[in-house]
Amino acid sequence: MNVTTVVIGAGHAGLAASHFLRERSIDHVVLERGEVANSWRRERWDSLRLLTPNWLTRLPGSAYDGADPDGYMTMGEVVDFIERFATVTAAPVRTGTTVTAVRRVDDGYHVVTDQGLFRCRTVVIASGACNRPVVPAFASAVPGDVEQFTPFDYRGPSKLPEGGVLVVGASATGVQLAAELQRSGRPVTLAVGEHTRLPRTYRDRDILWWMDASGVWDQRHDEIDDLTRARRLPSPQLAGTPDRSTLDLNALTDLGVQLVGRWAGLRDGRALFSGGLRNVFSLADLKQQRLLRGFDAFAGLPPIEPLPPTRVPATSRLHLDLTSGEIRSVVWATGFRPVYDWLDVPVLDPKGNLDHDGGVLPSPGLYALGLPVLRRRKSTFIHGIEDDARFVVSHLADHLAARP
Repeated sequence: MNVTTVVIGAGHAGLAASHFLRERSIDHVVLERGEVANSWRRERWDSLRLLTPNWLTRLPGSAYDGADPDGYMTMGEVVDFIERFATVTAAPVRTGTTVTAVRRVDDGYHVVTDQGLFRCRTVVIASGACNRPVVPAFASAVPGDVEQFTPFDYRGPSKLPEGGVLVVGASATGVQLAAELQRSGRPVTLAVGEHTRLPRTYRDRDILWWMDASGVWDQRHDEIDDLTRARRLPSPQLAGTPDRSTLDLNALTDLGVQLVGRWAGLRDGRALFSGGLRNVFSLADLKQQRLLRGFDAFAGLPPIEPLPPTRVPATSRLHLDLTSGEIRSVVWATGFRPVYDWLDVPVLDPKGNLDHDGGVLPSPGLYALGLPVLRRRKSTFIHGIEDDARFVVSHLADHLAARP
C-alpha cells in the first residue's frame, strides 16, 4: 500500500497526530498492534485511575464534559474517552497490525507489518515510552518460590499469593500498589530510591492545577538545563482517589508499610538494601518545598507552614532473607522503557532511546510523539499531546512541501 504518512500506534499520541494530519489533508494510516488505546486496556491494573483530574483531560477539540470535573478517570473511562476521539476524528486506524520493520528507502520509508507492506514518505512513531517494564538483572536470582510481578501482569491483590510482598520502586506506580496491597491485609515492604514527592492538593487546589496555571508544565524542552535528566525523572507520588488524599511515604507508613532503601543487589537469597534513607527523603522534601514556594510566588501569596517532612524509620533493614518465607512475592515498580527492535533506521542513542530534537529525528521524514518531555514538561500527560502533535505535523508538512 502507498500512503504519504504512516503513524505507528493508536493511543492518544497517534490519534492526535492523525487529527492534525487530517486537518492538513495529508493522507495517512494509523497502525495499531492491538486495539485503539491498547495499552490502557491491556497493560494497567484494575484499580488504576489517571493522576490528572478530569477537567485537565483533553485531546485536540475534545475535552471532558461529565459531571465530575474534579474526579479522576478509571481505566475504562480513559479507553472510552480515547475511543470517542478516534471515532469523532474518523482516524484511519488499522487494528491488529503489528509493525515488524521500518526501513529507509530512497526518499521515504518501507513499513513492514504482519498484514503487508506500507510505502510512505514520512513516519510518526507514537508507540509509547512504556512498552516493557524495567527489571534488574539480578531478578533472575530471586528464589523460585517467590513469585514476581510487573505492572503489566499485576491486576490486583487477589492474584498474588498470601503473605508478605516486597514492592520495589516508590514512584506513582510503586506507592499505589504498596497501598493497595497493604490494605488487602498483606504485609508490605517498599524499597525506596529517588522519588518525587507532591501533595495531592495545595491551598485547596489540585497540585496539577498549580502545575498547569503557573506555567511549569509549559516549559519547553530547549529551555531545560539538563534535558536528559528531566526526561528520566520518576513520576510523582500521586494517586487519583475520590477523596483527593495525598499518597506519600508518610501516608504509607501510617498504613503500616515498612520502608527500606533502594534494592541494590542479591546475595545468597538475601535482598540487600542501600542505607541513607534520611538523605533520600531530605532531597525529595527539599524539591517539593522549592516547587511549592514557586507556586506561592506565582500567586503572589505569602508562604505558609511547610508540609511535614518525610518521617525516617527508627530502624531500616539493610537485608531481607527471601528464603525465609517472609516474602512470598515481589512487585517490580521500577519503571518502563520503549522497545524499538523493529526500527532499522540509525536513530537510537546508546541506551536504546530515540535520539530526537523535540520529536524530530535525524532521519528526514521520521518523527516521534508520546515521549517524556518531548517538547514540553507536560508531554507525558494526555493533555500535553496537543502542542507536541501540532508542531510535529507542521514540521512534517513542511518536509513534504520542500520535497515534492
